[in-house]
Amino acid sequence: MGASFSGISSDSDGDDALSKPRLGDIPESCVASVLMYLDPPEICSLARLNRAFCGASSADFIWESKLPENYGVIVEKVLEEPKVLNLGKREIYARLCRPNSFDGGTKEIWLDKRTGGVCLSISSKALMITGIDDRRYWNHISTEESRLDFLSLLVTCRFHTVAYLQQIWWFEVDGELEFPFPAGTYSVFFRVQLGKSTKRLGRRVCNPEHVHGWDIKPVHFQLTTSDGQRAVSKCHVDNPGNWIHYHMGDFVVGNPDSSTKIKFSMTQIDCTHTKGGLCVDCVLICPSSVGKLINSLP
Repeated sequence: MGASFSGISSDSDGDDALSKPRLGDIPESCVASVLMYLDPPEICSLARLNRAFCGASSADFIWESKLPENYGVIVEKVLEEPKVLNLGKREIYARLCRPNSFDGGTKEIWLDKRTGGVCLSISSKALMITGIDDRRYWNHISTEESRLDFLSLLVTCRFHTVAYLQQIWWFEVDGELEFPFPAGTYSVFFRVQLGKSTKRLGRRVCNPEHVHGWDIKPVHFQLTTSDGQRAVSKCHVDNPGNWIHYHMGDFVVGNPDSSTKIKFSMTQIDCTHTKGGLCVDCVLICPSSVGKLINSLP
């Protein structure tokens, strides 16, 4: 009797082992419902587990939830390719995560890969700089350092040139932008550096030859929006040889169905002294969550 019972138990255990569900047995629809709550990098990592996860990771409803709510308007404005909207939502997301230039290559937009938030950069060539056409004061110089790459949180983009100030009495850089930002809070930064960077024998060196005047009076920043928001701040420009992101302020977008117009400026117009040796790369606009990470960088 004991032997018979033992035999039954053994057979039963073998059947249980054969019938035990495996990860690949989970229906794709169930997997997709779970993946929808994860960040895009996590979804892409899990897609490599097996066929079920790979198939589920392509579901349109997953990636539509990651795209900006007005992604169709953004695609039409920036990509100027209506056929892109006929692609799968994962392909649209991937396309928007790459730097996409517009306005003659003077602006770039991309999505933060983690959150799907809209990031946008404006080249120095799209800014209104006092004296920019007078080579005694300003020059556009070629560089490999016009790029944004914060701990791999943002994709790299580049404009290939920066505006370099040799010397001036009245320093003023203005800009404006009208864009259909999705709802949310955005931070605005000027990316500048004291000194001109070059490469010598393969090593990066920074020439501080023209750097002067920035320690006497602070630079003033101002940000305004078409719906009446306003932010002002001031600080001294310092840390020669390093690209610094100076935070101008934040603005809030409540209605993604209409474009938001912003104006911004960086000025030092105390004409009691000259200032020079400054590189102006771009203006960066990004979700405030990304902005906090930038502000936390050393």
